[in-house]
Parts: sequence; C-alpha cells; structure tokens
Amino acid sequence: FLQGGILMLEAISKRRSIRHYENRPVEEEKIQEILAAAMSSPSAMNQRPWEFYVIRDPELLKKLGEVTPYSKPIGEAPVGIAMMVRRDSLCPAYQDIDCGIASENLMLEATAQGLGSVMLGIAPKEEREKAVEALLDAPKELRAFALFALGYPAYEPKQRETFELDRVHFIG
Repeated sequence: FLQGGILMLEAISKRRSIRHYENRPVEEEKIQEILAAAMSSPSAMNQRPWEFYVIRDPELLKKLGEVTPYSKPIGEAPVGIAMMVRRDSLCPAYQDIDCGIASENLMLEATAQGLGSVMLGIAPKEEREKAVEALLDAPKELRAFALFALGYPAYEPKQRETFELDRVHFIG
C-alpha cells in the first residue's frame, strides 16, 4: 500500500540511520505526518503512553547532543523529537515496548517523507533520562524514552540486503 507516496515495503528497506543532515528546515506538515504515524501505533490496552516534544531551537538541540556519547546527531539536525513516556500509563510494564513500536513508525514515515532520521536511545539509563527531562523542563509525570534527529539527508545511504532465510524457522 502507499504511505507518504512510496510503497511501505520500499520505506522499510530504504530506512537507514542517518546522522548528518543538510542545513535545511523541515516542513511542519512533514513533522505532523511523522507524529501521526507514531501515534497510530498499537499499544497495550490502548494506553498510548507517549508524548512528544518537537525541538527546533539550535542551542537546545546542541545540549541534547551532549547527553550521551552517541547523541551528537541531534545537535546537528534541523529538528529533533523527544519521545516521552507517561508515568501514569495503564500498563506500565509495556510502556517501552509501545514506544519502541511508535519509534519504528516514526522513522518509517520520516523515510517516506524523504527525510533521514536516527533514534538515539535514552531509556533505560536513568542518568540519561534525567538529563533529557531537565533540558526539556519536562513535568514529573513524563519520563524520557528516546531522542530522534530528523532532517534532509546530507548523503545517500548505502542499501544492503538484510533478509537472511537461515534465521527463519518453519514449523508445520
């Protein structure tokens, strides 16, 4: 089926972690489509435990890029998204799984929109969670889950074959 103008399987196979971006703003409509895709994710008991912060402030992006040894890409991106988890969710044991599913939807829609993205893990490291929460001045009922750097890719990523039939086991 078509998603954002390209076939979903094409978006899945084309998606790569992009860490360098053109110095070019990302259109608001694309960000809204990306967030709509993330929020369309299934979740345990339909708890939808996520909230999102869209960050365009270059100084804040740079500070977020220093939160972990691996978060530098958000400091160089034109836009960042912080995915937060509501601490009052209906089914807390599945919050991170739900947000993981939403993360994949977010990145696939970014690809379908012609953007590059990379997920920068924050949870489950408490010191990283607290650092992001402090930078965003997030209310206590939210916990930081992940950061996403978004932008127009500064390079064309090399495609690779990822399907490995020897990792598939048929029963019956």
